[in-house]
Amino acid sequence: MLSRLGALLQQAVETREPSVDLLEAFTEHWKGITGYYLEATDESIPARQTDIPWRLKQMLDILVHEEKQFPAGEAGPCLEYLLQHKVLETLSTLGKAEYPPGMRQQVLLFFSRVLGQVQHPLLHYLNVHRPVKKLLQLSGDRLGSGLEKEEVQFVAVLCTKIKQDPTLLTYILEFHPHCKAPRGEGDEGGACDALPLQGKSIPNGTPAQELPAMEEGTEHPSGTATGSPRAEPSPPRRDHNLVTSLVGLCKSKSRVAMKARENLLLLAGLAQEAAAACLVRSSALCPLLTQHLCDLYSAVPAGTDPADVLAMERTSWRSQDAGDGAFPGKESLAAFFGWLDYLDELVLGAHPVVADAVAEAVEGTFFQGILRPQLLQMSELAVLSATAMLVGTVRQVQAPALLQRLVLFLLGPDQHPESPGDAPHPLRTHLIDRCNHLCDEISLASLQLFEQLLQKPHEHITHNLVLRNLEARGYLQQTPLVPEERGPPELEHEEDGLDLEEDPYFTDGFPGSSFGMSKKLPSGSAPSGKGQVSEVVSSFLCLVPEEAKTSSCMEEGGYDTYVHDALGMVQACRDSAAPWGWPKAPRPLDSCHPELVFYEGHFLKVLFDRMARILDQPYSLNLQVTSVLSRLAAFPHPHLHEYLLDPYLSLAPGCRSLFSILVRVIGDLMQRLQRVPQFRAKLLLVRRQLLGLVPGEQMDHTMLFKGVVVLEEFCKELAAIALVKGPPEGPP
Repeated sequence: MLSRLGALLQQAVETREPSVDLLEAFTEHWKGITGYYLEATDESIPARQTDIPWRLKQMLDILVHEEKQFPAGEAGPCLEYLLQHKVLETLSTLGKAEYPPGMRQQVLLFFSRVLGQVQHPLLHYLNVHRPVKKLLQLSGDRLGSGLEKEEVQFVAVLCTKIKQDPTLLTYILEFHPHCKAPRGEGDEGGACDALPLQGKSIPNGTPAQELPAMEEGTEHPSGTATGSPRAEPSPPRRDHNLVTSLVGLCKSKSRVAMKARENLLLLAGLAQEAAAACLVRSSALCPLLTQHLCDLYSAVPAGTDPADVLAMERTSWRSQDAGDGAFPGKESLAAFFGWLDYLDELVLGAHPVVADAVAEAVEGTFFQGILRPQLLQMSELAVLSATAMLVGTVRQVQAPALLQRLVLFLLGPDQHPESPGDAPHPLRTHLIDRCNHLCDEISLASLQLFEQLLQKPHEHITHNLVLRNLEARGYLQQTPLVPEERGPPELEHEEDGLDLEEDPYFTDGFPGSSFGMSKKLPSGSAPSGKGQVSEVVSSFLCLVPEEAKTSSCMEEGGYDTYVHDALGMVQACRDSAAPWGWPKAPRPLDSCHPELVFYEGHFLKVLFDRMARILDQPYSLNLQVTSVLSRLAAFPHPHLHEYLLDPYLSLAPGCRSLFSILVRVIGDLMQRLQRVPQFRAKLLLVRRQLLGLVPGEQMDHTMLFKGVVVLEEFCKELAAIALVKGPPEGPP
């Protein structure tokens, strides 16, 4: 019984004593630190070789242990002492003085650990957030000082605290008129918010007693015995804050850059609108992000091969591979596209206020300020390089806010139907014209640009380039049919006097020719042009005459080999277009305006012109032109489907469709092949060369034969797309 009573008494004593013992120990350690500056005689001794790190560790342990002894939200006497005697203020001044050498590292570690391990809210207090800002200013002014690890740990703790309580952001950032400052801010020497600690109101402006001379701007105590000059640290600039520190650390070549970027993402994603607005208005976030993007763009070597840029895959900022030296300039390109990918992810996950501000800054500084002048210059080499970089830029951008700015920058806002000669947006006009440039490399890069654009989930792209010109279905013959005349037209429908552009079948004109169509195409068409899926597929497959087909001789599959790829492309286009509310059926003809003269638009005109020259163009260009047209044909809009994939259209006078162009190309092919001796054997040889089965060798008409191969494969691809998409819904 007595032993139990003694144990209870001992426990009671232990619960009463720690507060007194802890405070005494805490003040003793603090006085030991301040006493060092009064007693030290050799200021060259590094801080880590003194007892300062040990005493700071003891102070931290005491604060953490004390907090466990008190109810949540109630501060103990040691924490009261820390705040009342401006311990953190004094430490930040010592860190600025960098005395003893390495002191700033110890101060950063102590701040990080106190803010991270002490659960009591601290950053609201002036005597905490003021020295925190002082350290941030100092860190921003000493980029590359060798303390990046400690600095990123410090800012990471701050970002975590701000994530928990977004109102802290206004305390940490430099204050501007747009942000509401807490009470007492700006009164550097007076009392500010009183601290309710253990039922007492202690003004936190009380000066520390131990070091009366250790004010901001004092490099080291006046009692230090030293007369030798020491390198002065650069004074902290007022524009350095949490954001500038984070962005500076993001540029690091070490692994701390990854942690800094993750914490900047966290800061940009704050859900509180007031915090997001303060982040935009009270920091240089947007200019810093965009300026670094421009700097990285400028760092790409001028001699970088545009083909290497175009061949690059999409870059991830999280990838540790900054470039393996596969080609000159790879590392610089990886750095630029990696930072662009980072900005894209930041905009994607940021608060809308932050996302719009960053996207606007990127448009104004990078798109308009750098890309536009380069894209509009006259030098072919410079245009090719700028276009290649633009293709990579379009490939990287996914965030809706940034994509919106990029699309409007490239294409302009126009949505009304085009007229020949219109050029309301000069950059768009130049980019489209360059798809038909005399320089094949520029044409190829420009076509790749539009193929990348068409893969982006943005409705304005397809509408601006194509759909706005197809809304009225002006490509259809508007001659009304009386009810009794509806049905399949008579066989004499080709005697209307229409020219070749108007007759999609154009199979006559070559009497005695052995290059007839491999199968008779369906005769006649309704004004709507709709045919069964099997008929549409057969129409495309029958375009190329059997004498000019070579895939069957190579034991290659038919159009079904394209079905798998067509399924993926069509589904991707459907997924992108799902939110756009496209109609399921074509617009009724009676609601269209037949008095309008149909114009296919600048973009389709250039593509059709290129397609008409498929037999006289380089192989790589033909592949790219057909790739862009296939992408357009895969979209689920009924007018686009009708105009590109319906062979049975009754075209209006002077109009052309993709099918009618293919028919004319086949007619030209049948004439030209008659003049080439042993064309069949040579055509097979060229296909074998393209497949890599035989070594390449020079021969006459190689470009023609390669064009025939592409033409055959393109017709098979269109047939596969038509099969996958199925018939359009509803009445014409």
